[in-house]
Amino acid sequence: MAKVLIHATTTLDGFMADKDGGIDWMFDFEAVEQDYAVVNKVMAEIGAIVGGANKTNTIEEGEIPYGGMLKVPIYLMTHEAHEPIEKDGITYNFVVNDIKQAVEAAKVSAGDRSVALLGGSISRQCLKLGLVDEIVLDVVPLLLGEGISLFGGLGERIKLERIETSAFVSETHLRYRVVR
Repeated sequence: MAKVLIHATTTLDGFMADKDGGIDWMFDFEAVEQDYAVVNKVMAEIGAIVGGANKTNTIEEGEIPYGGMLKVPIYLMTHEAHEPIEKDGITYNFVVNDIKQAVEAAKVSAGDRSVALLGGSISRQCLKLGLVDEIVLDVVPLLLGEGISLFGGLGERIKLERIETSAFVSETHLRYRVVR
């Protein structure tokens, strides 16, 4: 059965976006082949994605997970029912207010590959529910000082076991197993 992992790029102070939701800062760093190899290895294991829908339940440019490079089913959490959307070879399924159902559906779609969780709220909810198997972070050398935190507001302690670490020119790559 599929593993569920949080996969995110964050700043050293733990932000995944600036206070306005912008992520332009992610692209300001020189990367080397080793950085790409680590990220590509994680991307190759992803078979489905769970994230949050925008307020209009549309798929806008700049909102496509992994820039559309992964052609895997995507499950988006929403508060209103909506028919699936097909765009550029990707099926976006909308799940109303049931994160467990979204993760289970994504696991079925992923088969023996992993389910990636995107976004702070989705990640924190899944951690609290005990649905997360691993956390994979690509940390860039930047302090934003304020922004949207990946884990801020979690409100509970979760023990992790380090599986893998590596550091190259611009990123430190961290992989942890959630200890249950």
